[in-house]
Amino acid sequence: MDADARPATAPTTMTLAELAAFLAVSPQALYDLRSKGRGPRGFRVGRHLRFRAAEIEAWIRAMEEADGRRHGAGGPP
Repeated sequence: MDADARPATAPTTMTLAELAAFLAVSPQALYDLRSKGRGPRGFRVGRHLRFRAAEIEAWIRAMEEADGRRHGAGGPP
């Protein structure tokens, strides 16, 4: 596959600021979600918060599934 043809994916790990930019939300929105237990799982490297791509993808998938259950599939059968 040509390097220019690669789909946009998250890097292996992301900082909170990078994740916020990737999702087009504020860093505070992610802090708020995490404080409520609804944000992505992360880990610390010293004082710095990091997120693994696999955790981000799993969290997004879980949000999509929960949204689908709340609002119905929304598509044709």
